[in-house]
Amino acid sequence: MMTRFAAALVLAPSFAGAAEIELASRIDRVTVYPDGAVVTRLGKAELLQGASQIVLRGLPATIDPASIRVEGRGSAAGAGGGAFSIGAVDVRLAPGEAKPVLDAVIEGKLTALRDEKQALAGRISAIEAKRATIERFGQTGPDKLGPDGKALPVADWPAVFEAIGTALVKVHEELRGVRARAADVEGEIAALERARPQPGRPGAPRRDVAIAVEAPAPLSAEFMVTYRVGGAGWTPQYEARLSTAGAGGKPSLDLLRRAELRQRTGEDWADVALTLSTTRSAGGTQAPELTPVQVMFFEPPALYETRPLGRAAPAPMAPARARAEADAIAEQSQKAAAPVAAEAQTAQIEAGAYQASFQVPGRATVPQDGSSKTVLLSQAKAEPALAARIVPELEEKAYLEASFVHDEAAPLLPGLVALHRDGSFIGRGRIGLVAPGDKVALGFGADDKLKVTRAPVRRRENEPNWLGQTRTDLREFRTVVKSLHAQPVKVTVTERIPYSESSAITVESLPAQTTPPTEKQVGDKRGVSAWTFDLAPGAEKEIKVAYRIKWPGDREVTYAPQPGPGPQPMPRPLN
Repeated sequence: MMTRFAAALVLAPSFAGAAEIELASRIDRVTVYPDGAVVTRLGKAELLQGASQIVLRGLPATIDPASIRVEGRGSAAGAGGGAFSIGAVDVRLAPGEAKPVLDAVIEGKLTALRDEKQALAGRISAIEAKRATIERFGQTGPDKLGPDGKALPVADWPAVFEAIGTALVKVHEELRGVRARAADVEGEIAALERARPQPGRPGAPRRDVAIAVEAPAPLSAEFMVTYRVGGAGWTPQYEARLSTAGAGGKPSLDLLRRAELRQRTGEDWADVALTLSTTRSAGGTQAPELTPVQVMFFEPPALYETRPLGRAAPAPMAPARARAEADAIAEQSQKAAAPVAAEAQTAQIEAGAYQASFQVPGRATVPQDGSSKTVLLSQAKAEPALAARIVPELEEKAYLEASFVHDEAAPLLPGLVALHRDGSFIGRGRIGLVAPGDKVALGFGADDKLKVTRAPVRRRENEPNWLGQTRTDLREFRTVVKSLHAQPVKVTVTERIPYSESSAITVESLPAQTTPPTEKQVGDKRGVSAWTFDLAPGAEKEIKVAYRIKWPGDREVTYAPQPGPGPQPMPRPLN
């Protein structure tokens, strides 16, 4: 029977006189969050009878001491059925290694290449010395090349010249080959040095974990130590491959979900079981509290003049200076009374209903140098609905859009998506947070077989001739969409007209000159309308938009784009 115990972190001093036992451990599994990771180590130790300390050395200094959890179990073959107790867990700083830990494989290759480089340098020197000797021999006159320093017979001169030339050619060829190899070695060394992981800072502190245990008899025990570290995370990445004419002539879409992992925790994750979680381990755990906000009429503070006792009254303050100081005090008071605008928070991954975990098949290795590692999480196939979207006011071009329902159990998290259409890479888009059952719409580039033209048909403004007359601005636009496709296509055209929140400015659509929209207001976008229709091969569709704006003749109007729908920070009251 195996007995199991667990102990939470207790910051307490070690038992005096307890024997220390080194715990040799390895990282078995890691759960990676978008903003951290939880590491699980497994180790074995031989416990002594009585009290002792199990010491796990060399953990990263960045671990969260409050997250450490220790579990242990003893072998049933031991006395007492393998039972033992776990007491206090002490976490302490320890000096790091004097020399940084380096990648043994890369360092071994670098050492071999540097040795070869040195040997090649010696060979080059020897060959150059040989060449210099041959050249000096060639510079000696024939009158000294014969026996006993006498002149060489003229008949032997061609043979000598040929021998010198052959020797020089051979030595030059040998030198060229060695220098070429030396250049290759130099390039390999430079490439390895660029790929070499950034070593840790020499002497960087580490953390040791001391676990107080007590056993009734010597026994073998297994320990599991879990802790949370920063400096790690993962981001979702997607790849969408659209086939506009798949099996049976229907479009199909393959969506690949990947995760890019990086970690700089101070320890390598070698041959570990990886789990990816969507929960932010370092994020908030509950909703923030709202405090009441009161709106009231501003009351300027009363100003009083103080007169020190026993001293003459100062000269009266100049009226302009008094008003300036009063205005300054009133402005400061009003700013203090004004409610503070809520800070706009960046997009966060939601937990709870959107929480999911991905177990990476097999085992993986993630180095500590921050290099990227990509793993495939899932692959889904869908039958998308294709449509062309056109916003002619901004661009006279149609874009292909594929929409489908996300029917996987896990949500799609925000991330970049690589887009492929019929085997060609067309660019990158972005996917927002998509819950299971929600619709996903992805753009797949321009549709060159839809010709779009937009032109103003009429614009008429009137200038007021007398005081109080109303000014008007009438505008009319015409958009034509023509299909060059060989099959019918679905098209959506989006247009907008201004809107006003002032009763003095009126905006009216002109029904007689406007094509009735299929969607009068797109979502929460005021003034934005959409026309959706099916366009036959070779056919064209005309859409007209006309509106009139009226406002007082003594005022000027301006057009300002407004932010899209969604939560906005509460504005400050106007001073």
